[in-house]
Amino acid sequence: MSSLYIVMPAYNEEGNIENVVKDWYKILNEYDEKSKLVVADKGSTDNTHNILQKMQKDYPKLEILDTEHKEHGPKVMALYKHAIKNNADWIFQTDSDGQTNPNDFNGFYEASKDYDIILGNRTERGDGKDRAMVEKVVCFLIRTIFGVSVPDANAPFRLMKSSVLSKYINKLPNDYNLPNIMLTTYLQKYGEKIKFKNIEFKPRTKGKNSINLVKIIKIGWKAVGDFMNFKKDMRKDLINHETNN
Repeated sequence: MSSLYIVMPAYNEEGNIENVVKDWYKILNEYDEKSKLVVADKGSTDNTHNILQKMQKDYPKLEILDTEHKEHGPKVMALYKHAIKNNADWIFQTDSDGQTNPNDFNGFYEASKDYDIILGNRTERGDGKDRAMVEKVVCFLIRTIFGVSVPDANAPFRLMKSSVLSKYINKLPNDYNLPNIMLTTYLQKYGEKIKFKNIEFKPRTKGKNSINLVKIIKIGWKAVGDFMNFKKDMRKDLINHETNN
């Protein structure tokens, strides 16, 4: 039986974290006993961390990861590397805000028999038109800069074979803000066995999103420059591949 690490970043999610952990913890029963649910909670100023610590008594496979950075993207990077380091066979990333539905996971589990990477596609979004528009712009930029077409580049609902993810994770700096976007791009660009599946994306009912529209625009502006640098790296990879063959 394969091992699974369910990983999620958290920041001031005291209103959501307990139910989210309980809902996702059930998934681990289908996997090897070495499987874990790992939450990165650096920087929370509310009761999130205390709730997680208390839950560990009843949920022994729950792990709290202390990370260097408190931002969402670097936490995701740290979680991925932690799972890879601990020899997880599969890594599933979602967020801790309760906007994703654990019932959608079964379809991803079934798809993992034929695919190495299964990524969520938020066909209907409960987080507002502004964020949906941002995602469309991101997909447009990826298509224009990298020649890669994807329906959703950044969905926090992704099941990935660890051995495949490990080929690309070190192409990104540890403090990178948009790891899922670039990993989606690499995985599609390099022809990995990837499938997109529609998922439910619910409105947030408690707490406040730590990444507001102003912050998204700032990150997005910097991302264009980052994308161009990643494109140069991809060209070098292709040249090296052609030279070696």
